[in-house]
Amino acid sequence: MSSDEILYSVWEGVATVTLNRLEQLNAWTPNMEELLRALMKRAADDSAVHAVVLTGAGRGFCAGADLKAAGSGPAGPQPEVDGDFNQRYSYLMGMPKPLIAAINGPAAGVGLCLALYCDLRFVAEGAKLTTAFARRGLIAEHGSAWLLPRIVGPQNATNLLMTGRTFLADEADRMGLASMLPAEGFIEAVHSFARDLVKQSSPRSLRVIKNQINLAYGQSLQDAVRLSNDEQWQSLQSDDFREGVAAFRERRAPDFKGT
Repeated sequence: MSSDEILYSVWEGVATVTLNRLEQLNAWTPNMEELLRALMKRAADDSAVHAVVLTGAGRGFCAGADLKAAGSGPAGPQPEVDGDFNQRYSYLMGMPKPLIAAINGPAAGVGLCLALYCDLRFVAEGAKLTTAFARRGLIAEHGSAWLLPRIVGPQNATNLLMTGRTFLADEADRMGLASMLPAEGFIEAVHSFARDLVKQSSPRSLRVIKNQINLAYGQSLQDAVRLSNDEQWQSLQSDDFREGVAAFRERRAPDFKGT
């Protein structure tokens, strides 16, 4: 597995995972799929990492599948795997730390799906996005027919999936798909947001809240309330709760340990 197609770095509690095929606008390959999963596990297992930013090198985020790459097309039906957060790309939702998509440029097909599986999405002003599938004779791949309606509503999702049209960052912002930021200084602004998140919020709280949000997709309100009651009781016993209260009272920045 070649590692040069995706770069990985950690700074101030934030891991940055950068798709790195500049000349192809970071078009997706089987090697990248394997490597991304390995790097997400690396970030999940690293106690020094409290959030992850997924972005693209150069002027693109991910232009979709590289149809010229060997083995890029499906060899046959995908094997069935159990678990909502253990599917081909849904493991990104199950990653226990906040995952932030920094859509710095064009995102199409599977590239857009990667961003949809992230917890938060930022998009650079002027960036172009498209589901693309219907215009290639394909269907709503990778769970996008489940994801998009929950993010942007049924009407917007149906429009984007059935037309396969290109839309810009400002429309993505209006429909709630991603928050638009100025193109100049874009990645720096996303990193600033991520660093502030990990400095001000308890890693334990972030982990639990992410799990609550993910589980809520399939829960009744009753189940969600019961889970929150149980998790609140556990939080009140935690070191991070004691530190959060102490920091508030002493008017200082918290020093959370994630426990």
